Amino acid sequence: MKLEVKIPSVGESVTQGIISSWLKAEGELVQEGGDLLELETDKANVTVPAPATGVVSITVKAGTEVSIGQVVGFIDSDARASVTSAAASKPASTAPAAAARAPAPAPAPASTPAPAAPPLAAAPAAPRTPAPPPTAAPRTPAPAAPAPTTAVKPPAPRPAVVLPPAVPGSPPTRTPMTSLRKRIAQRLLDAQHSTASLSTFNEVNMKNITDLRSRYREEFERIHGVRLGFTSFFVKAACRALAEFPMVNARIDGEDVVYFHTFDIGVAVSTDRGLVVPVVRGADRLSIAQLEAVIADLAARARDRKVLPDELAGGSFSITNGGVFGSLLSTPLLNYPQSAILGMHAIQKRPVVEETAGETIVIRPMMYVALSYDHRLIDGKEAVSFLRRVKELVEDPWRLLIEV
Repeated sequence: MKLEVKIPSVGESVTQGIISSWLKAEGELVQEGGDLLELETDKANVTVPAPATGVVSITVKAGTEVSIGQVVGFIDSDARASVTSAAASKPASTAPAAAARAPAPAPAPASTPAPAAPPLAAAPAAPRTPAPPPTAAPRTPAPAAPAPTTAVKPPAPRPAVVLPPAVPGSPPTRTPMTSLRKRIAQRLLDAQHSTASLSTFNEVNMKNITDLRSRYREEFERIHGVRLGFTSFFVKAACRALAEFPMVNARIDGEDVVYFHTFDIGVAVSTDRGLVVPVVRGADRLSIAQLEAVIADLAARARDRKVLPDELAGGSFSITNGGVFGSLLSTPLLNYPQSAILGMHAIQKRPVVEETAGETIVIRPMMYVALSYDHRLIDGKEAVSFLRRVKELVEDPWRLLIEV
């Protein structure tokens, strides 16, 4: 039976992509769930898994622009048996004179897990002839299994554009814009034209969180197996603030307002091919340790292009951290069609006035935060109040624990 290979959905509002590479060749055997092709979109670069086990038939070549849901190939599951049996019979036909010794190579793969060499390389295993044939016979199909190993290696990164050395007085260099960059540019323009985007800013005193991290970092990592960062605290604070200001967790759909009653938070991850925003589902129900583990897992798989399409869709609010690159202040772009996004920035020691015992100027680790929002739906007062609530919760993280 032939199963269609379709381009899956890789995020809301994404309608097209580019097949950057096929990870299996025409006529090659693929296992169900194995890496089949790599897809580039303006939101994500993902590896698409095979829908079934069988032989690959490619109908759309790499480098072609495709639409979500488009059929780009087939998996012939009926051909699986014939391919396997043909591969299994190969060793017997390559050495007719050594028919009696044919079962002998079977034990060799068991001790050498990845024998990429041809069956002739197993000839030195002749001293194993006395081995009982019945135990070797069931293993004879095993040599066919290494066939898919050619696609196990991750896809090679696309080479960067190499510009000639700059020569004083030389004319400017002109290179065509890639299809991917064209779509990114168009989507950003569409998002700007479709929303009334506005930003509000505040600053957060990070002393309590940095002290907490310094005190418990080693013990936290030893117990939970993940590092204690800052993003999980902001995710927790955002969930609490979204519950208090539900309009920030909503969006416009035509002439309706859609309110979300779950807190699925997109966390932006920088990869070698651009920004990816995987979604942490039910973030409000996760502990700090669970959030750190989920975020670390999603980030690692996003960078390895292993994040699943479903993990990039359905978010109601997003957080991005430009501070990892040293950004002190910026206005994050809306992750359309979401209505708001929170921007974190670099922590910098600055003099601030504290009124604990009179007005005292002290040095504190400070972070500017920004909230970009769709002013068609969210009023300025609501946006400012939301951001102030996030600030309050992050500055006093114990509030997150006792829920006040």
